[in-house]
Amino acid sequence: MTLTQYKKKRDLKKTPEPKAKKSSNKKRIFVIHDHKASHHHYDLRLSMDGVLKSWAVPKIPPTKKGVKRLAIQVEDHPLSYATFEGTIPKGNYGAGTVKIWDNGTYELKEKDSKKIEIIFHGKKLKGEYVLVKTSYGAKPEKSWLFFKV
Repeated sequence: MTLTQYKKKRDLKKTPEPKAKKSSNKKRIFVIHDHKASHHHYDLRLSMDGVLKSWAVPKIPPTKKGVKRLAIQVEDHPLSYATFEGTIPKGNYGAGTVKIWDNGTYELKEKDSKKIEIIFHGKKLKGEYVLVKTSYGAKPEKSWLFFKV
């Protein structure tokens, strides 16, 4: 995915969201947004390849072992989205309030097309987590499981 999809879904003249720019920043950061849109959900975002790789998580992210959450991969977001909070106006893609639920840095332990292992250093998420590709859900090609190990 590229920032092309991010641009296509938004009219950046009508929304306060950041412009779609790739960055060369190599620092491994993450953010989880609490997004009160048409369906309340959380957005997990990991900095990789100059963008924020992003997943919509329908329920509150897991903070304890044994809790698994569905995570649907969505379009990449610009790194500047990591500090974004605000209200996306009605009539725009993702309309609703966006607040930072947690953020910090992470270590990448392993990554391939079916699994991402990370160690979060956040305020709420701390420790080892995994995203594993699955065929579950309405969009099996974009479905992952997100959990603490």
